[in-house]
Amino acid sequence: MTARDDAPLLTLTWTDHVTGRRGHLVVDRLVRGVSSGGLRMREGCTLDEVAGLARGMTMKEALHYNPEGHYVPLGGAKGGIDCDPQDPRAYGVLVRYLRAMRPYLESCWTTGEDLGLSQDMVDRAAAEAGLVSSIQAVYPLLDDEATARRRLADAFAVEVDGIGLDELVGGCGVAESVLAALDRAGVPYAGTRVAVQGFGTMGGATARFLTRAGLTVVAVADIKGTIGNPEGLDIDALLAARDAFGTVDRGALRPADREQPGDAWLHTDAEVLVPAAVSYAVDTDNQRWIKARWIVEAANMPVLPAAETLLAARGVTVLPDVVVNSGTNAWWWWTLFGDIGPHADEAFAYTRRSMRALIDRVLARAEADGTTPRAAAQAIVADRLPVIAERFGWYR
Repeated sequence: MTARDDAPLLTLTWTDHVTGRRGHLVVDRLVRGVSSGGLRMREGCTLDEVAGLARGMTMKEALHYNPEGHYVPLGGAKGGIDCDPQDPRAYGVLVRYLRAMRPYLESCWTTGEDLGLSQDMVDRAAAEAGLVSSIQAVYPLLDDEATARRRLADAFAVEVDGIGLDELVGGCGVAESVLAALDRAGVPYAGTRVAVQGFGTMGGATARFLTRAGLTVVAVADIKGTIGNPEGLDIDALLAARDAFGTVDRGALRPADREQPGDAWLHTDAEVLVPAAVSYAVDTDNQRWIKARWIVEAANMPVLPAAETLLAARGVTVLPDVVVNSGTNAWWWWTLFGDIGPHADEAFAYTRRSMRALIDRVLARAEADGTTPRAAAQAIVADRLPVIAERFGWYR
């Protein structure tokens, strides 16, 4: 069995009776009867998009399989709602969607924040929809549910420099992926320039960790456009000036910072591009503008497959989302299952170690096979899925 040659276990579409908005759920696979995958909300979200994300979650879970760890990979799933998260009716749509999906959330689907939704909003809406938790389906798999839930709650209460640990671990994983790629190529951190699209949870945290490692973030794009400075942006100041949706208050810009069009991040002079916002950001047309050596997919599915083929032909390496942004999902389960405690230093150290090992494994496989990192990740998943299925049970 491979990760790509069979249909999802469950696909459904829901229509909100109040607004007419649609929501989707795709359960790609179940392991031990449970699946994992976040819930996104964005205008134009489609069933095909959600299905692709669910398949990606199957891969992410398998890539983090560690036979010596307490955390055992789950199956992959994803939810999506076609609604602008800033629409005044969005929260009501979210509550009604979760209420409709309650049988699946109680039995086989664990979910959390994704594009357009914060974990706080998901938690509030889940409670209003009558759920114990958005991840309650995994509770029967825990050895000590009360202790595990307390450990995860304690981890979510941790803040670092005023930012929640849950908001930082994903960016820590993305940043470590960048650093691992630079180390393999023998490229020093100092002088390496980065452009980030999206300045929300993932993009903001990634920029934070990369600047602390000595890289220079020269462009940041949000919904209003791109902010650029070839000498480097003051990332801490921009983080302090962003709103809940990752939009930066332009009043915080320095005289040398420049406001540019929204797509300017693509053709910025930078060695690394980090798309950390929407899916399908890089297509066959705009890929020609890219000057970077690496594209590191902090968002889900930001580079279209045909564009990735053209980029590879030009010598641009795409580090795939299923590897790069998998740290957030894994951190939830490392904490809940007890591989790590609710402490920032421990979380960052474990995330860095795990992500670096994973990136090294993927890049080494790509070099050995003469293929792309995405194809290498797929090959690793194909090797692991039969092992997981034999040990834990695998349901299509």
